[in-house]
Amino acid sequence: MSETPRSRETGGDTSTGLPQRRTGPAFAHTPHRSDGRSPQTPRGARQPGPAGRPGTTPPVPGRPAILLLLSLLGLALTTWQVLASGPLLTPDESLSRALVRTLPDSVTERLSDLGNVPVAVPVLVLAMAYSVRRSRAWAPALTAGLAMALVPAAIVPLKEWTARPGPLEPWAAGYFPSGHTATSAVAYIGAALLVSPYARRPWPVAVALFLTAATATGLILRGWHWPLDVLASCFLCTPLLLAVARVVRRAAVPEPVKAPARSA
Repeated sequence: MSETPRSRETGGDTSTGLPQRRTGPAFAHTPHRSDGRSPQTPRGARQPGPAGRPGTTPPVPGRPAILLLLSLLGLALTTWQVLASGPLLTPDESLSRALVRTLPDSVTERLSDLGNVPVAVPVLVLAMAYSVRRSRAWAPALTAGLAMALVPAAIVPLKEWTARPGPLEPWAAGYFPSGHTATSAVAYIGAALLVSPYARRPWPVAVALFLTAATATGLILRGWHWPLDVLASCFLCTPLLLAVARVVRRAAVPEPVKAPARSA
């Protein structure tokens, strides 16, 4: 019986049987490993790192949605407690009485001033200009500016609706939520999100969180706001900052470099 080509390939062959490298125009730019197999993760399919640099960090699509849901639920819960004089107000007021004026007013007032518009907003404006200059994209800066513009649009109606008195001024109203906390959070953290893609270390976000926490601490210790006022502002600012972070992340991802076409 004559030997067929198939029997010659499978019988008595002591070679390793590795696939041969194919040549041709379609395979001219295909990367190969040393053993002849194609790489498991081509360069074009790698996910960029947090700052838009090449890397293999997998995306986490559910995390922003969870943060958004939790922040909205937290804002709804705190607002309901204030409107209905719920059980959370008792520990909130007790904590405030224990903390108010534990530090000198000269210190806590300086910390509270970090949330003033003339102090916080210029920081965001400078970060917006820097972002446009570096990225040549207007979307991140405009989103951060819109987030700051939405702060008073959301805070003022809530203040009028809840009409909560202050810790040291029970005759006044309009302390819930804290406008200074919201201003500092959106200004400082928004500025950090705009600058972070061009920083070698994550120091902008750390500084922004410190400034926001210092503002909130000063407001509580001075007696300008209840702790629940500050917490509600953090819940309110989270969706705005998530939107800024999303736009910044999209603008920071570099487009894949296309290989130049080869002439025939």
